[in-house]
Amino acid sequence: MSETNYLMEEMSWPEVESALEDVRGVLVPVGSHEQHGPHLAESSDAIRAERFAGLLGERMYPELLIAPTINLGVSQHHMAFPGTITLRPSTLQSILFDVVKSLHQHGLERFIIYNAHGGNTAPIEVAMEEIRAELDVKLVSLMHSDFVGDMIDELVESETYGHSCEYEVSEVLHLAPERVDEENLSSGEVKEFCSTYMDTEASIAADFHELTANGALGDARKASRKLGKKIIEAALDEVEKFLQAFLNDFS
Repeated sequence: MSETNYLMEEMSWPEVESALEDVRGVLVPVGSHEQHGPHLAESSDAIRAERFAGLLGERMYPELLIAPTINLGVSQHHMAFPGTITLRPSTLQSILFDVVKSLHQHGLERFIIYNAHGGNTAPIEVAMEEIRAELDVKLVSLMHSDFVGDMIDELVESETYGHSCEYEVSEVLHLAPERVDEENLSSGEVKEFCSTYMDTEASIAADFHELTANGALGDARKASRKLGKKIIEAALDEVEKFLQAFLNDFS
């Protein structure tokens, strides 16, 4: 077990029992296994969730317990690309309920669902309502990108971005460079329908192959480790600040 991080996947039950004396909240990372264009591994969301959670756990040790990463998510809209694995929304909701219920049984009361995949957002929100109705726990869900959205908008040059783009590839270059195929960094092959999909305030049901031929948006050729570090470090600062309030002040 690390002496500076409470990572449950590395801990024995006596170590968890001892940690419970200090821990004030649990972070549950949630990712996905889905296509990320020709230059990112399909595990990119899961590994970003795992690595970001680990860095946050180091910063907030010993107050934060890091649960094992849920590596699969709701990715039906990427199923046209081989290798994508999707959960049904109800499956993800059940997994989250069972994880929280199990850890609540061990005396934990405050839970942070850290989501690294946009397709999980709506199912997580529904799961939180079910959990709140059934269990006496405090809950919050978040995506780190939401805390630095203005920074990302300022730094990204592509008109259309958001999946396997320069900022997402940059994050993976910083957090897990072994998951990036740097020899095949590509610009998204965006289709005409994509501008309508991205610009409207309406919610349009569409699969990702209708938006981009190669599964990417933005221009991954503009990605860099420096950019990834800048975004991740800023996000860690903001998320840590928020979680300190959640653990200490929020009722």
